[in-house]
Amino acid sequence: MKKLLTCLGLATAISLCAATSALAQVTIKFAHAAPESDLQQNLAIFFKDKVEKGTNGAVKVQLFPQGQLGNDAQMIDGTRSGIVDIVMVGLNNFSGLMPESEAFELPFMFPTREVAYKVLDGKVGQSVADGMQAHGLKGLGFPENGYRNMTNNRGPIQKPADLKGLRMRVNNSKALNDMFAALGANPQQLPVAELYTALETGVVDSQDHPIGVTLSFKFYEVQKYLSLTQHAYSALAMAMNLKKFNALTAAQQKVVLDAAKQAVDMQRKLSISKEDEMISKLQASGMKVNRDVDGAAFQAAIKPVWTAFISKNGDKLVNDIRAASAAK
Repeated sequence: MKKLLTCLGLATAISLCAATSALAQVTIKFAHAAPESDLQQNLAIFFKDKVEKGTNGAVKVQLFPQGQLGNDAQMIDGTRSGIVDIVMVGLNNFSGLMPESEAFELPFMFPTREVAYKVLDGKVGQSVADGMQAHGLKGLGFPENGYRNMTNNRGPIQKPADLKGLRMRVNNSKALNDMFAALGANPQQLPVAELYTALETGVVDSQDHPIGVTLSFKFYEVQKYLSLTQHAYSALAMAMNLKKFNALTAAQQKVVLDAAKQAVDMQRKLSISKEDEMISKLQASGMKVNRDVDGAAFQAAIKPVWTAFISKNGDKLVNDIRAASAAK
């Protein structure tokens, strides 16, 4: 009888362990649009490592770079529905859900990266992250896409008049669309996945992206001139399916949040430290780079873009960003 009870006890223990293991094992699908050579993938790998080690393997992270799970809009929709668990895309892609968030993309909003970090990591950024919950998302942080710069095949861009007539690929940011239209370019919205071919075939002859994206997507192969206009700071946003996040244990939630913050900090530092090196690589690949951009002339020319945004969306978020930027 004693032997039978012992066997039964072992069987029960094994069964409970198996059940517990099955319940504890969680897989998180993490999607973004950038190639594996991009700093976004460095962030994703760092996050995966921290989460898996921090949960002793109870939470696994699967990475899906280069738009494997769809374009930006599809990945956001997929995350809201639970098909994707974590999405990392440009913050501008959330403006359809939260139109006021377009304020972050207004041209010349942030004079320095440090100011952008202060605003995004403070109360203003947290208010945007909190607003995502109404759309079934948990905001995890704002990694860096970087300052946007213009490339084209016609010549260096030094002053606003140099954009006249350029067929400029733009993302879905209304502020940037309005900016390029105001400067005399012909803006055309295209997903980034289609941009290389569009540049190669002449559908568009110019585009704007941060340095890292221009390098990782190999736009240097189909663009000749890079002008360091730094006309807009472009943040990324990491967001998780809210139900999936809430289903984690409290300890697991803390690991995810801590890992996201550490990954964002790491990626931002890497972005800064690698920028000059990336510009040198673009030059070595044949791009002609100019820094002699008349920033004051550009800022004066785009004032109507700010006026139009405030007229449509109000000035609360703009004023909040300005106040946070100026705070000591």
